[in-house]
Amino acid sequence: MSDQAGQFRDSYNAAREMIGRVIVGHDEIVHGVLTSMLVGGHCLLEGVPGLGKTMLVRTLSEVMDLQFNRIQFTPDLMPADILGTNMIIEDEQTGRRKFQFQRGPVFTQILLADEINRATPKTQSAMLETMQEGTVTAAGTRYELSKPFFVLATQNPIEQEGTYPLPEAQLDRFLFKLVVGYSSREELATIVDRTTRGEKPQLTKVLDGARILEMQRTARDVILASHVQDYLVRLTLATHPEGPHSVDATNAYVRWGSSPRGAQTLALAGKVRALLDGRFNVSFEDVRRVFLPAMRHRMLMNFEAQAEGITSDSVLLKILEKVPEKAPD
Repeated sequence: MSDQAGQFRDSYNAAREMIGRVIVGHDEIVHGVLTSMLVGGHCLLEGVPGLGKTMLVRTLSEVMDLQFNRIQFTPDLMPADILGTNMIIEDEQTGRRKFQFQRGPVFTQILLADEINRATPKTQSAMLETMQEGTVTAAGTRYELSKPFFVLATQNPIEQEGTYPLPEAQLDRFLFKLVVGYSSREELATIVDRTTRGEKPQLTKVLDGARILEMQRTARDVILASHVQDYLVRLTLATHPEGPHSVDATNAYVRWGSSPRGAQTLALAGKVRALLDGRFNVSFEDVRRVFLPAMRHRMLMNFEAQAEGITSDSVLLKILEKVPEKAPD
């Protein structure tokens, strides 16, 4: 067990060190993206333009020996532009024509969905099956995507013109929602140095698909004790307004709480945290550290919250403060 945890940590650190040659700071963001990949989940990066969201995903594709495609989402993008479409193909020898499915850019292993909220709801819904099941269904035929398969999406939170909010069903399919903030003074100085001298860091591929799948299996083998599982279940139920485990902030500001995927995310992401700490069992602290990115996009705030400027993060922090580790008798 300790050998597996050590190998897991070594592979993780190798990828993180390589990404750090390009991405300055944003340690928790990099950790969140890697955690999503190491449990087989998708990740949504939200932040204003110019903070390095797209650069992070591109760098990730360069340090992993996986196929990479990018889709620039725009209002005129159609589902067929993502999934593919049936084309009429003529046989050169017989002259007969037949339909043949031409695969779209979603047939990859790392998919960068850039500015995903610029596409219409019709186009966004095309991603639901691929994100949940890793398949594409076209003209009654089901096609399997390569494994591992990750969707890493970016969106701009401040520019609302020409954008469409992601539907809750699609948001719920993202393991984490990571909020990319501004760099510090020291980090910004380093960014300027690195990007204005004409020097490009040398990157090498440190992980391939087989190793990532092996790490995913290792993560799922980590022990989740019953008392820790009960804690993360109660944290999830505390996001449900007027429920038996809800807190005052939930009842006041939340319209809908997390789905069961939230609890699954807490368990899986907590297991990765445990492995990186050299343990093969999940602790209460592991669960708390992944609570915000796992839950912030799974809560629908009500009108009172919007009027008073209450965010999902502030409610989640109240839940962490009020829900005890041990269930009351």
